[in-house]
Parts: sequence; structure tokens; C-alpha cells
Amino acid sequence: MKELTHFINGEHVKGTSGRFTEVFNPATGEAIAKVPLATVEELNDAVAKAAEAQKAWAATNPQRRARVMMKFGALINEHMDELAELVSLEHGKTLPDGRGDVQRGLEVIEVCMGAPSLLKGEYTDDGGPGIDLYSMRQPLGVVAGITPFNFPAMIPLWKMGPALACGNAMILKPSERCPSTSLRLAELVMEAGLPAGVLQVVNGDKEVVDAILDNETVQGVGFVGSTPIAQYIYGRAAANGKRAQCFGGAKNHMIIMPDADMDKAADALVGAGFGAAGERCMAISVAVPVGEATADALIERLVPRIEKLKVGPYTAGEDVDYGPVITGAAKARIDGLVDSGVEQGAKLVVDGRGFKMQGYENGFFVGPSLFDNVTPEMDIYKEEIFGPVLSQVRTSSYDEALNLVIDNPYGNGTAIFTADGDTARDFAHRVNVGMVGINFPIPVPLSYHTFGGWKKSAFGDLNQYGPDAFRFYTKTKTVTARWFSGIKDGSQFNFKAMD
Repeated sequence: MKELTHFINGEHVKGTSGRFTEVFNPATGEAIAKVPLATVEELNDAVAKAAEAQKAWAATNPQRRARVMMKFGALINEHMDELAELVSLEHGKTLPDGRGDVQRGLEVIEVCMGAPSLLKGEYTDDGGPGIDLYSMRQPLGVVAGITPFNFPAMIPLWKMGPALACGNAMILKPSERCPSTSLRLAELVMEAGLPAGVLQVVNGDKEVVDAILDNETVQGVGFVGSTPIAQYIYGRAAANGKRAQCFGGAKNHMIIMPDADMDKAADALVGAGFGAAGERCMAISVAVPVGEATADALIERLVPRIEKLKVGPYTAGEDVDYGPVITGAAKARIDGLVDSGVEQGAKLVVDGRGFKMQGYENGFFVGPSLFDNVTPEMDIYKEEIFGPVLSQVRTSSYDEALNLVIDNPYGNGTAIFTADGDTARDFAHRVNVGMVGINFPIPVPLSYHTFGGWKKSAFGDLNQYGPDAFRFYTKTKTVTARWFSGIKDGSQFNFKAMD
């Protein structure tokens, strides 16, 4: 079995803890590698080396740092298929999804190529008699990124790109379930010209996470994962005086108005609900039709589309709709929640339980499930399932549907499908969710905007990527300057003495 490493000071370094966890191919259920789990001492050593390397990197002017980002982006493009296959091998998503994972991360790196314009300060001339004021953005120092399994390329790139472009060093702690993509990205950014030690990849579990949160040198922490862990990391980081942006779970609703194009709405729901096996924090997991006729029409269109979904390993070709979920435990949890939906009275219209992939019987495949007549008291509504399960909640009015979204404790993403501009505008203004789609099912903003949820989906004041990332990874210093009369009028210098 392959033994993976950490990436410290520009080199692959074997772990010294003696502790490992296995990395699986979700399609076969087989362990394909083991990854070392670092000790507190290994983490602290990596941080110390990063702090030393960061000094020269911070002194490198922003334009030169941006050139490293340009070369890094070119190398990601060059190795797109290789990176996508690494993603698919350890995560299980299809190759098109794997390429999409890499591409959305690359787009953030492309924005980081413009770092000099995003790092400019402000200037006020003559703020008072002979007084000028100006501000400058300076890096925090050493920061950390703790990233999830579901986007092994995209989210590490969301973290490392802005952090490095701002002049910081980064400790990247990828998911131990999908570590290989982060290790390969570390090699590529070194090839692009990043100095050794500025990016350290340290694999580990809770022991390493706590060590990051307690290390006094680490000044900021970015996290993506479940809400309980996001809240824990945010609280411990804040208690230790660190900046933190921690993004948690989601329960994303899509409202379908009676005037919506039902075929387009059904297509959107299938893609947004079942793509990547539903393992996306921006997946639509709740369809909210307004009116019984709308609900009936939607179910009529959803069933044949869902029944035609092709589930399989990424090696089966480009026409596979989605692959396995990440682990056997995840599969068991999803099946258990589907069971609970049936027990609690929801109507299971399409049953994905018991799905077996011929030739891959030990893989972690879950068939698609569709529920109707779901109510907010049911577990399948309250829990973030993170699997290929779509629930339909019937409502009688627009206000009832809107309030369902408003009252939900999560606030990552939401969408509405309608032909009426007034309804769409009202929805966008009133809903208390961070990212809103109008006739658009997965409203992930482009990389020069910013990504972030509300309510229990996010902890911290600033979002990921875009201008917010550059604010998060820098601190502002403001200078108030006054210069008294000097050499220009001879008041402090004897010009005659020079004769």
C-alpha cells in the first residue's frame, strides 16, 4: 500500500508519529494508500519553518508574487486531467466533476494574478494642515487552511491562492480522506516559483487541528466542513486571538413558483440535487413548489429524470451522472436517513436504497432517492444528508415558501424559479441567505465576487475568495504624517555654509 507524506520546506517528508489512516477508492471500497497523522511537534516545526520562510516572501513585491500565481495557474491548466483523476480516485466524483473541481479553484488563482490592484491602500492628501494620511495592507504572517473532502482541489486553492498572494505563509491541512491532490498542488506551486516553506502541507486529524488553533504563530484560520466543527474551530481560534472564517453545513431550498418553466426547474433540481452524489454544500436538497398543481407537475417531471440517472465509477466514462459517496459510513448514514423519512411519514417516490454496482459491489454507491410530502419536523428535512436525496415540501403560497427558507437555521444558498421579476426581486431582498439564485440552481458566485453563507452556515465576518479574502489575509496599517518646514526654504539648513 502506498504511504503518503507531508510536504515541508519544499520536500516530501515522512511522518514520524507512527499513526496513519487509510485512504480509500470509494468506487471499489479498497484502501489504496495510508496517510500519516502528524504530531503536535511536527505541526509546530512546520509552522516555525513557515514563519522563517514568510519573511522573505512578505518582502517580495506584490507584482512578483502575482507572477508566481500566473505560472501556477498555467501549470494547473497543463495538469488539469492529472489533477482531476486524483480528485476522482480518492473522492469518487466523475471526471467532468473532477475537472470542474479543479477549474473552480483555478479561477480563484486567476483572480490572484491581479493581487497588486487588490492590495493597494488609500491616501488622503491634506487631511489637516500639512497632514497626509495613508494606509497599507500587510500580510498576517502564518495562516492555516483546514479543508474538506468534498472538493479536494477547489477549496485548498480557494485558501492558498489569496493567502499566498497577500504575502503570507500557509499551513494547509487537507482532508485525510483525499490528501493527494493537495500534495500535488504543493509540488506545482513550488515549480511555479514559490519559495520553499511558504506552503506546508501537514496531514492529520483533530490533534493537528487543535495544535493549529493553539499555536501562537498562526494568525488566521480558514475552515470548511460541518457546522458543529466550524463552530468549534471558530470559538477556539477566536479565544486564542486568531482571525477565523469557518464555513459549515447547509440545507439549500429551491422555490418553484406556478409560473416557472417546469421542465427547466426539473432539470435544474436533478443537476443541483444529485450532482457529485449530493456531496456539495451548495447542493439543492429541498424542492419547495408553491401550490398543489405545481407540486404534482414537478413530481411528474422529476421521477423519469431521476430514474434515468447513471451511477457508476469515474472510470466508466464521461456519461456517468455521479459516483459513490466518500465512505461506507457515509453510505450507511444516508440509507439510515432515507429509512427515517419513510418511518416518519414522507412518501418515498424513488427509492435508492440497496443499489449495487455490478463489478463494484464493495463500493460506496448510493442510488438516487426522491421524497414527496416532507414536513419540517422530519429528520430528512432537518439534517444535512450530504447524499443523493431530494425532498419535496409542498406549500400553498409564496409567503409560506419564503418563510420556510427564512426559518431554516442554515443560510448557505437558495434559489427561486419564476417568470415574474417582481417575485424574484422580492425574494432576493427578503431571504436571509448568503447566496441567492434566480432561475439558477447553484448560485456559487464567480471568483471575483465572494462566497459565503449566513446563519449556522458561516462563522466569522469575511467570506471566501474575491475582495473579502484579501481583506481577511491582510491587516491594515494607517499612517498619519506631518512634515515641518525643512530644507526647501532653508529654515533648518545653512545654505551659505555650503559655499
